[in-house]
Amino acid sequence: MKLSSSITNAMPELVAIRHDLHAHPELGLEEARTSAFIARHLESLGYEVTTGLAKTGVVGTLRSGTGTRSIGIRADIDALPILEETGLDYASTTAGLMHACGHDGHTTMLLGAARALAERRNFDGTIHLIFQPAEENFGGAKIMMDEGLFDRFPCDAVFALHNEPGLPFGQFALREGPIMAAVDEARITVHGRGGHGAEPQETADPIVCGASIVMALQSIVSRNIHPMDPTVVTVGAFHAGSASNIIPERAEIVVGIRSFEPDVRDELERRIRMIAEAQATSFGMRATVDYQRSYDATINHKAETDFVRDLAVRFAGADKVVDLARPFMGSEDFAYMLKERPGTYFFLGSKVSDDDKPLHHPGYNFNDDLLPIGAAFWTELAEAYLTPR
Repeated sequence: MKLSSSITNAMPELVAIRHDLHAHPELGLEEARTSAFIARHLESLGYEVTTGLAKTGVVGTLRSGTGTRSIGIRADIDALPILEETGLDYASTTAGLMHACGHDGHTTMLLGAARALAERRNFDGTIHLIFQPAEENFGGAKIMMDEGLFDRFPCDAVFALHNEPGLPFGQFALREGPIMAAVDEARITVHGRGGHGAEPQETADPIVCGASIVMALQSIVSRNIHPMDPTVVTVGAFHAGSASNIIPERAEIVVGIRSFEPDVRDELERRIRMIAEAQATSFGMRATVDYQRSYDATINHKAETDFVRDLAVRFAGADKVVDLARPFMGSEDFAYMLKERPGTYFFLGSKVSDDDKPLHHPGYNFNDDLLPIGAAFWTELAEAYLTPR
């Protein structure tokens, strides 16, 4: 893997940037400090900088030559509501907030590429570096789209990556078609009739009914969805009651749902509603379902995936590039950008030890050794895409 001198020489700066971002995490749509930090850095490199998209989003634009082609590269900038347990000297200075998904690293890699691209000017066209807020929760990508991202910053293609502690260090993992799942949430409320725990016959116990609903939900994936369609129905929470001698008025069940195909997504919602309502009726109770659809499935485009694969092989070697046999069941709001423009989303492995913590773990820390690799790859990708044809 060959890295340019401009990237390797910038390594101390990249580490300092990443550690500063890590120490100052901010939640989605609240990334004011992070946004200002990014804007100042891009301005110092000579980029045209636009702020305020999706409240805290930043776009840095760089032009070279007379080419009309354009490319967008996205990095997410938000943190998570997690209490950090790394013990690092640059750990979060805000209790209860943490960069536990590596967005500090993603942002730093793109800033590293920003410097190299500005110094080299080895492309013909326009580069838009998109620093997107609120990937973790509020769908910042969709908000940026709704606010006219690609109308204001036209892109012929868009690209994004995510670090992955479960893959070997420096490995590029990609996939044509679906790579990340659609995610939905159902909140089922069982309305019963409370009373004394010693006289259950005088009540309508929503806990018993809720338990039956939980068990019935397990049949959806195994009996209602085709075995070749990846789906997940997870009961993540069951809230009811306060004491052993009290039967409560209601119970709440929180369900996470993952899928890829639109018709499967529709069937999952239909079956969850049917099961909850019918089970409740059978117990002489009533169930209401608040069903919220969140991020769509992330679907990669063939030509752009092939482009990244070929480039990654030249960049890192064929032994460092793999095609995923199946998609991840996690979700990603880059899906909304890929619905509007061709592009691809891929993973960059960071695993060096079996003790490495997974994403969203309070002990997770982005591997700084990935910084020059990501920065160099983004640089080469932008230059290759905007090479005169």
